[in-house]
Amino acid sequence: MFPIRDDNPHFLTPWTTFSLVAANGLAWGLVQGFGSDSALARSVCQLGLVAGELLQTAPVGASFPIGDDVSCAVTGMSHPITLLTHMFLHGGWMHLLGNMWFLWIFGNNVEDSMGHVRFLLFYLLCGLAAAGAQILSDPSSGIPMVGASGAIGGVMGAYVMLYPRVRVHLLIWLGFYVTTFAVPAIWMLGYWLVVQLVGGLGSLGARAGGVAFWAHVGGFVAGAVLVPIFRKKALVDRHPYHGWRNPHELDYRREA
Repeated sequence: MFPIRDDNPHFLTPWTTFSLVAANGLAWGLVQGFGSDSALARSVCQLGLVAGELLQTAPVGASFPIGDDVSCAVTGMSHPITLLTHMFLHGGWMHLLGNMWFLWIFGNNVEDSMGHVRFLLFYLLCGLAAAGAQILSDPSSGIPMVGASGAIGGVMGAYVMLYPRVRVHLLIWLGFYVTTFAVPAIWMLGYWLVVQLVGGLGSLGARAGGVAFWAHVGGFVAGAVLVPIFRKKALVDRHPYHGWRNPHELDYRREA
């Protein structure tokens, strides 16, 4: 199940969303060498967020696997800058493309409710909250975390609070059968959150790399909590589908 578009217009040119996509793309090319083995491993080990290093709770010299025949060693040095840098790094092409697609689908409308500068600050705060949630789930972990998905989880949390009934069109594939259908955003994003919670509970105690489920949950919750602070009433009020308004009813009134 993969979102391909929504029925949600936007009024502002989403310059911040464009810039965030570009920044992630530039980091992938310039810092991570478009996924080349050496550059990817170096960037993840040096610029990824390691809870055990940040909090000085992981044993110095311990080695943690991050992929086939690749591991990162705990240096014993705390690097607070990784709270920011990890948000712009990814573990592979599909990781990058999937995150950027979700950011585009949901980010432009959330930016539309806040304006450009507020949205940037909101995005970064959600990324920090996501990092905090993942750190709390395993404070002594030596496994680096990378990816924009925690911050994007915050964007999704904001979206569902702003536009819960807007239809999101999903691509479904079951073997050779492929189809699309539309559901309200609250169904699609609610299902996504449940999947992250289930995955997070299953990942507790794991000592190998994988999906940072608690970062997704933390980002989503932060976005839902912060959006009333960051949204601008004038921008939200001009939007036809905000809140619990029914898009079908609005379309009917227009046609009538």
